[in-house]
Amino acid sequence: MAKGSNPSRSKILALIKDHHAEAFPRTKFVPGETPIPVSGKVFDESEIVQLVDASLDFWLTTGRYAARLERELAKFVGVRHSFLVNSGSSANLLALTALTSHKMGDRQLRPGDEVITVAAGFPTTVNPIIQNRLKPVFVDVNLDTYNIDVSMLEEALSPNTRALMIAHTLGNPFDVDAITSFASKNNLLLVEDNCDALGSTYRGRRTGSFGDVSTSSFYPAHHITTGEGGAVFANDPSLKPLIESFREWGRDCWCEPGDDNTCGKRFDWQMGELPHGYDHKYIYEHIGYNLKMTDMQAAVGVAQMAKLDRFTEVRKRNWKILKDGLGPLQDYFLLSEPTANSDPSWFGFGMSARPESRIKRREFVLFLEERKIATRLLFGGNLARQPAYLDISARTVGDLANSDFVMNNTLWLGVYPGLTEEMMIYVVESIHEFVRQKKRKLGSE
Repeated sequence: MAKGSNPSRSKILALIKDHHAEAFPRTKFVPGETPIPVSGKVFDESEIVQLVDASLDFWLTTGRYAARLERELAKFVGVRHSFLVNSGSSANLLALTALTSHKMGDRQLRPGDEVITVAAGFPTTVNPIIQNRLKPVFVDVNLDTYNIDVSMLEEALSPNTRALMIAHTLGNPFDVDAITSFASKNNLLLVEDNCDALGSTYRGRRTGSFGDVSTSSFYPAHHITTGEGGAVFANDPSLKPLIESFREWGRDCWCEPGDDNTCGKRFDWQMGELPHGYDHKYIYEHIGYNLKMTDMQAAVGVAQMAKLDRFTEVRKRNWKILKDGLGPLQDYFLLSEPTANSDPSWFGFGMSARPESRIKRREFVLFLEERKIATRLLFGGNLARQPAYLDISARTVGDLANSDFVMNNTLWLGVYPGLTEEMMIYVVESIHEFVRQKKRKLGSE
């Protein structure tokens, strides 16, 4: 609770538990009638209490809750620094853009440099590469994990390659050993997109702690939510001022909102071609943005962090119910597998219709929709075939056959902690029923 708490504030916050029970009552699951979404926010009165507590301060930008959430996130992931931003997409933009700073020295990413990424992914893993006038190099994925095919890395390498920007698909860690070894051997920067994998581990270490910079998303679909929001993580102290500068308009000043003259020489700087003594608050070292998170969003995130371990366990349980229940149908569907040496905090359950089964993804999706079971495609499918990317400057390694397979055959089901065991069993039973109907139809042809 805020400093200077008063009786009226205490009364307001005490009423929230009653409000939560009235506004968000629990409902009984009715198979075929109750929707089973792929994702959604899971919360109780504690999120609302902290949201209202922050709003009563009427401190509308980043503040005390943001500082606390940054500390808790850094500790959880196992990194030195955490920087809150207004979305996971902004986190990816900020993470890569920070590496274009002239203060990076010989490691600075410059226009025309190549960045290895995958074609079968989410657009905002790739968009920062394009927006920074770098060149994406698209490689394919494996069909068991839907992660980058590390056997293609050497072929993807060129004299212009300077970095990798890769996501852990559906919460399933990519082959960290292979990626970090390749990056180290070739002096490449690694941007680790951990937006779908908060809580996953590889060899016992949290994902998000392996890259030079890494990211997380707190959109309601993700492992915790602040509504909109995200974070950038880094271990190297030299990256801290770069990330903060790009996040906060590109300014050189590092004062917290509401603070002045942290440096002790606010009116005694000489930078660029500005006159001596120009106000340090208005000296810009980079071409930056305002990507900060509000304290009200951060207050929700603090409440969510207390639930993250439990959320992770439920995600794993739900994924296992699907994996075990659908195991007998592997002649019809290719089911995702966890990466070796990993323990994923699953974002979703990936599966693909096998072409030889004569199952069409669209008919499968429509069947599930009729039963109120939502699905999603594996993001952009093959991004190289998306309208927005047809004319960009990019390089493609191989024919991206698996990315095309994903584009045509793959989808994912929800495993988020708002889904009960009863719901997951209903999903399994529904898919078995779909296969039974398909077999009867094929048998009558």
